[in-house]
Amino acid sequence: MTKLKNNAVILFARDPILGQVKTRLSSSLDDETILRLYICFLEDSLEKIRLVDNADCFVGISPSSLSGFFNGIEGSDTRLFNQQGKDLGDKMRQAFVDRFADGYKKVVIIGSDSPSLPVSYINEALTSDKDLMLGPSTDGGYYLIAMTGKVSEVFDGVAWGTGHVLDETLDRVKKAGVSLELLPVWYDVDLPEDLKFLKTHLELITQSGLCEGSKTKKFLDEISF
Repeated sequence: MTKLKNNAVILFARDPILGQVKTRLSSSLDDETILRLYICFLEDSLEKIRLVDNADCFVGISPSSLSGFFNGIEGSDTRLFNQQGKDLGDKMRQAFVDRFADGYKKVVIIGSDSPSLPVSYINEALTSDKDLMLGPSTDGGYYLIAMTGKVSEVFDGVAWGTGHVLDETLDRVKKAGVSLELLPVWYDVDLPEDLKFLKTHLELITQSGLCEGSKTKKFLDEISF
């Protein structure tokens, strides 16, 4: 049996099924193009977590793996599981519980909506000595959450999918009395204006010699929106 590393990094991802991913982009793109774009998001995100220092990689899939995209991904470097819970908070909490039960000392969860996210931000979360790490997102949520040693109870009662997720989570952090570190602000891609920003940002990233989001950039260069 392969020895566990101390850290686990989990990518939360939707199963890429036509008409069921990134639906808020439908005013600018057709369903087939959206699906292909989201697959690029997934491929860039999978590459990202594999570059994280000293961490075992997991993908939590929602609602289940039916599309076939994840076939063959699971192996020595990446393990798959289906997200379990009634809402996003429940699903993240269960993912933390399960990984700590496996014996990991620190666990990070990121989403699949930030293909340009620097790997260094994930590494920074893994080197923190705080109980809880959050990566604030410009939409009022967070792109990353990490915990050390045990589950911090910060998920109950949060209005998921709104612009108040971060504020409500920070309120629960205070009430829970856990130590907190905030990472630099980043952004998710949900709306057409986000996608336009991403395209420009990826061009600048490439010009600077970095490689984040390379598959997404290549696809965006091929389409009009």
